[in-house]
Amino acid sequence: CDDPRSRRRIFDGMFRPLLALALVLALVGCGGGTGSSSNPGSQLSVTVWPQGKTGPSTTRTLGCPGGSGTLPAALSAYAKLSGLAPSVFAPVPIGTACTEIYGGPQIAEVTGTFAGKAINEAFSRDNGCEIARWQRLDFLFHFGPAPV
Repeated sequence: CDDPRSRRRIFDGMFRPLLALALVLALVGCGGGTGSSSNPGSQLSVTVWPQGKTGPSTTRTLGCPGGSGTLPAALSAYAKLSGLAPSVFAPVPIGTACTEIYGGPQIAEVTGTFAGKAINEAFSRDNGCEIARWQRLDFLFHFGPAPV
């Protein structure tokens, strides 16, 4: 039981899967969901107006890969974005029929780069289509006021 070769096999058996997982996460980066090693990463700025544009706003950042930035739970947000394509930020196509449901005054803007693509999108809860867009990225929009 105290054979150094035995301990080495146990260590290798535990270490290799962790190393493989770290490598996959590094290659995927943040966004794209393709596993491409050419993914240039992402740097996002997220501004939220909880009471609409006439109220106060808070801005947070998220950097990928790695989940850096000021967004609360940045590592979790990074993990969620890692499986998404840049199209998650696309606006509702013109001519789309949307239910006339009002979801609230909240407004958010996301700017920066995501998987190497420029992002400059506004989000609201004005109708069913906009609410669905908001919900896809809801994890980016829930944070409190800036620390004092």
